[in-house]
Formats: sequence, C-alpha cells, structure tokens
Amino acid sequence: MFRSCATLLHVCVILCRTETVVEKLLTNWMSICLYAFLRDSAGEPLYMLFRAIKHQVDKGPVDAVTGKAKYTLNDNRLLREDVEYKTLTLNVLVQGGGVNETQPVPSKVLDCDTITQVKEKLLDQVYKGTSFSHRPHAESLDLEWRSGVAGHLILSDEDLTSVVQGNWKRLNTLQHYKVRVPDGATVALVPQTPMLEDADEGGVRLWHLVKASEEPELPKHRRGSLRERERAKAIPEIYLTRLLSMKGTLQKFVDDLFTVILSTSRPVPLAVKYFFDLLDEQAAQHGISDSETIHIWKTNSLPLRFWINIVKNPQFIFDIQASDHVDAVLSVIAQTFMDSCTIAEHKLGRVSTFANAKADYSDGCCRYYADIRQTISASDQEMNSALAELSRVSAATHTHTHTHTHTHTVWPFTSMPCVSELFGRTELPGGTARALQVHQ
Repeated sequence: MFRSCATLLHVCVILCRTETVVEKLLTNWMSICLYAFLRDSAGEPLYMLFRAIKHQVDKGPVDAVTGKAKYTLNDNRLLREDVEYKTLTLNVLVQGGGVNETQPVPSKVLDCDTITQVKEKLLDQVYKGTSFSHRPHAESLDLEWRSGVAGHLILSDEDLTSVVQGNWKRLNTLQHYKVRVPDGATVALVPQTPMLEDADEGGVRLWHLVKASEEPELPKHRRGSLRERERAKAIPEIYLTRLLSMKGTLQKFVDDLFTVILSTSRPVPLAVKYFFDLLDEQAAQHGISDSETIHIWKTNSLPLRFWINIVKNPQFIFDIQASDHVDAVLSVIAQTFMDSCTIAEHKLGRVSTFANAKADYSDGCCRYYADIRQTISASDQEMNSALAELSRVSAATHTHTHTHTHTHTVWPFTSMPCVSELFGRTELPGGTARALQVHQ
C-alpha cells in the first residue's frame, strides 16, 4: 500500500478510509490489540464520562420526538424553547423484577417527562448496579399509579385522554396526569398487559415539548446545504451560556479520558508502538521526511480508526443503553478529540465549546507521538508473542461467553465484562455526583 501511494500527491489519505483490505484489517487488528488497554486503563474514564453526560442531560427536559435537550454540547440538538418543569420524587415498586417488591425506591423524574421517559429513569434507579441487558426494558412494562388499596391507573404515552389539536397529538407526560401523580406519589412498574392495537390514525403527528417543523424532510443530498445555512445563523448568548455551562461541568471527565488515551506515563500498548515504528520506517524507506504527513498517518491509524469509534459508541464495550441525546454530546467530544490530533487548522462551527482546550489537547497529542518514538522499539518476536497470548486469552474468554450466554463474535468488546464487573459499581461516586451541579 505504501509502495503504491508514496509516489502520489495525496499520500496523506493513506489509512484515512476503509477502501482497501489492509485498512479494514488494521481496524480490527488495532481494536483487538487494544482490548487490554481499554479494559485496564481507558475503560473507566470513558464510562465515567458517559455517566456524567447521562446524569447531566437527564436533569433537564429532553424532547422524546426530536431528541433535543436543554443540557447538551451539540448546538444542533439544543432545546431552545423555554419549557417549564419541576423535579418530582416518585416512590416506585417493581413486580416480578427480582428486586425487593415491598420496599419502594425513591426516584427523581421531571414532570415534563413522557411516560416512557419516566419508566426509563425509574429503571435506572431501581436496577442501579445491574447491566442493561439483565434488567427489564421499558417497553415490556407498564407504569401504574397507585393510591390506597383500590386506586390503580395505568399511565401511558398515548391513551384516550391524550390532547389532540388538528393533526397533532401530544404525548402524555406526568404534567398531563398532575391531578393523580403529585410529588411523592407511589407508582409501580408492572408487566405489560397485551392490548389491542389502536386504529391507524393517518396523518396524525406526535409531539412532546415542541412541535417539529412541518416542512417535509429534505432528501439526503440537500441536507448538507441546509446545515450550512443553519450554521450561518447566530446563536443567542443565553443558549451559548448554557452550552458553555455544560462544557464546564463535563470538562474534568473529558480531560481525564484524553489524558489516559494520550499518556505515556504508563506502558504504551505494544501494538501502538509497533505500528507507529512501522509508519516511521515506511516514511524513511520512501523518502518522506515531512513530519506533518507522518503525524497524519498516525492519527489516521489510531485516533480516527479506533478511539473516535469507541468514544462515540460506548455501547460497543459497555452493557449500557444508547440514546440519541447522549450520542449527540459524545459526537462533539469525539470531534474535539479528532481535531486535536490533526495538525491542519479547522474551521470552527457556529459553536465550538472546547475551542479553548483544543490547543492543550493538540500539544498532548504531539507529545504522545514524540514520546512513543523515543521509547525502545518493539521487535517482531515481542509482537508475535503478545499476539499469541492475546489469541489464547481471547479463545478462553469466547469459550466461556459462548457456554454461559450466547454465541460469540470476532469482536472482543461484545464479550467484555459488564460495567459492574469492571469497576465494581455503576453509580457515580459521591465526589463525582457532587461535581455534577447544573447552573440552572
């Protein structure tokens, strides 16, 4: 690949895409070789970042239809409307869920949450410490309000009491049931009762906090120009302040993750050292002395090919629930990391919440590449021995996984222990929880 591309003008695109078999193999090889580093070092700060994002986003309204949230880093997914809401504490009981069914669990929700959002938050509290695949899902449960012995009422997103105006139907929230569900109310999560499907309501559009644009969705080839027009609009200062406040809350967790990824204070993964040395050798053999080109090769082979995918998709390695509003925040963080590992100047979008920190991250990336180059080279024998050991451990792990759960795959992340096994906890430590204070 280097021999065929080194004579071309665009040598910087090497390893940038996945158009060749070599590039696709590199993606899988790097992922498998970095499994131990992810498990032992980078996994915890990534998980804590995910938890911090989820904790913070859930403290404010999230539109169940559009996915826009009051607290986010992504200005395109920012809920700009001023939605009135208050926090409620519900005492939740669970039937047949393997938990103490007689002891109610106090759980905080928002009165503007849809019933499905309430169920998800209650499940997070009741099954705190249980991996996502081992707990009931919101779709399989009904939320039942209880008052006394005979006062039972099933709450749902849509029912006969839903507000319909023209061709718009609003999803039910706790505010909708406010007469029956006050602060401190007792609710229960019960197995869902099969019901007849509602008749097709042709032309009816659902909305939650704000009505989506009534304009038809543009085809994919025209969306780019629309995004450009949107980015030309100035964002009001009040929303910029909210974005920066969110950034300040998450800054420590982002710093912790980037520090672990770009640190040589602990042993650098052997595969990274081995492959970076290979890139240096190929550059020397083909007479490429431009340090920027070599930097781009390394960025394409590690941050772009591995870390960006992991940061944007923590559900690949943790047994957790993915959500659009958390993904929107992770995408901003992943893009910040990628920009920091790239030498070329980038045009900042309308809002770049990590613009001030980018220089520090970029310096850290340059030091990381330089420090790796100064370490003792990894021999072919060392790399072969490491791969043989990895193969042995992986085979044993997959055998155990196949025996006790379900069929295994070539991706070791799918058989990675759940977060409770990795870190001994799934809730935020006290200090972390205290650090996550929203500036209302």
